[in-house]
Amino acid sequence: MFSKLVIAGGLMAAALTFAACGSSSADPYAAATSPTPTAAPTAAPVYVTPSAVASPQANGIAIKVGSSKLGEILVGPSGRTIYLFLADSGTSSSCNSASCVQNWPPVLTKGAPQAGSGVSASLLGTTTRKDGTTEVTYAGHPLYYFIADNQVGQVSGQGIDAFGAPWYVVSPSGMQIS
Repeated sequence: MFSKLVIAGGLMAAALTFAACGSSSADPYAAATSPTPTAAPTAAPVYVTPSAVASPQANGIAIKVGSSKLGEILVGPSGRTIYLFLADSGTSSSCNSASCVQNWPPVLTKGAPQAGSGVSASLLGTTTRKDGTTEVTYAGHPLYYFIADNQVGQVSGQGIDAFGAPWYVVSPSGMQIS
């Protein structure tokens, strides 16, 4: 009886070896990719899915180029005109009083700002405001909206001297438009 089990086991081992090596394909994984399954799986397959975590840039505001009576200018995602303030020193905002922020809201972002069409990504940046929020900068200038601009392409804040210095629309090159 023992010899029958040994012979049967040997034949089974030979059959498995022959099946594993019997493929005429040069691909060593050809047997594993056979369209006809040979045995039921012993465990559930494991599937790897991509991470659902968004990149930090995905939350950043998009700055793009829009048209106005002054030519091409920087605008926010909804087409609202963007300004710079000549009183700012480098990337530090000088518009921090409640009144200034109410009239000239800073362009804020929750992630890295995104360069839309016509905007140079290398000129985009951020600065931390005194209240801890993150303000978008372009060519080293903190950026703002004007409260009275409520239509796409409107530039009613252009050249206004308020809160200690003039405010100007920003060109795609990062320079003020005078």
